[in-house]
Amino acid sequence: VLANDCIEDVIIGDEAEPPSPHLKPYELQIVHWPIRDLDDDALTALSKEKDLFLNLVEMQTIQKYYQQLAKEPTDVELEAIAQTWSEHCVHKTLKSSVDMTIDGEQVHFDNLLKETVFKATKDLDKEWCISVFSDNAGVVEFDEDSAICFKVETHNHPSALDPYGGSATGIGGVIRDPMATGLGARPIANTDIFCFGEPDKKLEDIPKGVLHPRRIMKGVVAGVRDYGNRMGIPTVNGAVYFDDRYMANPLVYCGNIGLIDRNKCFDNPQVGNLVVVVGGRTGRDGIHGATFSSGEMTHEHETIFSHAVQIGNPITEKKTLDVLLQANEAGLYEAIADCGAGGLSGAVGEMGKELGVEVDLEKVTLKYAGLNYTEIWISEAQERMVVAVKPENLKAITKIFDNENVESTVIGKFTGDKKLTLRYNGRQVGELDMEFWHDGVPKYSRKAVWKSRELTEPGMLQKDNYNGELLKVLSSYNVASKEWVIRQYDHEVQG
Repeated sequence: VLANDCIEDVIIGDEAEPPSPHLKPYELQIVHWPIRDLDDDALTALSKEKDLFLNLVEMQTIQKYYQQLAKEPTDVELEAIAQTWSEHCVHKTLKSSVDMTIDGEQVHFDNLLKETVFKATKDLDKEWCISVFSDNAGVVEFDEDSAICFKVETHNHPSALDPYGGSATGIGGVIRDPMATGLGARPIANTDIFCFGEPDKKLEDIPKGVLHPRRIMKGVVAGVRDYGNRMGIPTVNGAVYFDDRYMANPLVYCGNIGLIDRNKCFDNPQVGNLVVVVGGRTGRDGIHGATFSSGEMTHEHETIFSHAVQIGNPITEKKTLDVLLQANEAGLYEAIADCGAGGLSGAVGEMGKELGVEVDLEKVTLKYAGLNYTEIWISEAQERMVVAVKPENLKAITKIFDNENVESTVIGKFTGDKKLTLRYNGRQVGELDMEFWHDGVPKYSRKAVWKSRELTEPGMLQKDNYNGELLKVLSSYNVASKEWVIRQYDHEVQG
């Protein structure tokens, strides 16, 4: 039986009654995960059991926080911390201090990311760099009226588990990043780079729990094609490479370019703004997407974390894009964020980081009944955006959404108390200090060694005829024509 156990139930037998999800509404049960009195082994076990992907140092840090508060965390609090502290979201390895040996010479980095990747841009400090390393996409000058947003990111782990769904939501997610940069850009072009294992491998040479590279390749190509083409965004360039080092975990590198007004490159959420969710509904797909993609992949991931791959719907995202462009032009919202990693937890938490925010989770629209408050908060269901709206603009912006049959819901407001407060049907189910939630992750010190490889120039036999060698080169997957891929992507839409 072929089924997605995240969203489907398999009923077998002549007398089996198919269950209706509408008959199983969620009944509130606030769950606490006791942590204050656990020893190190129990802390590690709790993180593993709940799929938090937090190490012992991080669990100890959280434990001290709740010991100071003299209370036990609820499940949604720990899940929110795990999402925000995940490698995927906070890049804690790249932000580590590193003592490095480079060919015998000692080098120290206090923050590896800032002192390498960020350094050249910061040192040059060019005036045409409007916004770098601070928003969902980088922004550079284009002309007097417009600027260009550019964002690229990978979607490797999800594509290894579900090539079609993982790659489709990879391009869908990166399209939403320029949409959520500043006050919103209009996506105008896609780009992508794919790296796979050799597609002609024998089945017995494929590691346990790994999909065949040919299946991954076809699924990834189709997923990006179907989502990008249906969004009406041209794919203007890309590449496809093959190397067996990508067999277990392919590289699915998607990018989007957007056009934004020069005077709308920065947002400004304010106390009293309403939190409005726009676009798709919330389901169980994508839960633990941020945390699972931050961990080491094993042969069990295909089975255990299939639910972590989101289910995309490009038509919903296209409609959401169209109405948000109208609302942006009318100046009806103060800030915007996309529900990517961590879902509402990531989007609302990021937008309210400097303010504080309260959310009523029962108000979130659902794909089906039965989701508990934690699933609603951390689901990474696609095609959802969050906007901060002044109360006096709510009627006008809702009219735009309704005119295009795009759902929108007010789920909370920004408070100014520097806290995250989560409620369900009037009862508080979670509360976190914004400072600890976003800045409490421990900083690590690491050691590294780099040794330059000794390379030699390749030799070549002198001969009169190289036809055989030429045929070998031309038949290499990395040299042969990629037309079968390129022709699947619309590169002329939008003119």
